[in-house]
Amino acid sequence: MEDKHPPIGEYIVIKALENGVTIIGLTRGKDTKFHHTEKLDKGEVMVAQFTEHTSAVKIRGKAILYTKHGEVETGV
Repeated sequence: MEDKHPPIGEYIVIKALENGVTIIGLTRGKDTKFHHTEKLDKGEVMVAQFTEHTSAVKIRGKAILYTKHGEVETGV
């Protein structure tokens, strides 16, 4: 039997490397929409979780993302 529900509960950690890093949560479903934004200043950390409402995260600015798949640096 095929599971039609996407996996949820995945976490990522985002650490800002500069002031004004913007994190944007995007919705699941037929139309992708912005549903939440946050601003981080240098050194601030946010823990984000993928849920039944959040399918993607967009990040603007210099930050490091820590995931179970490894680290990614943005804005380089």
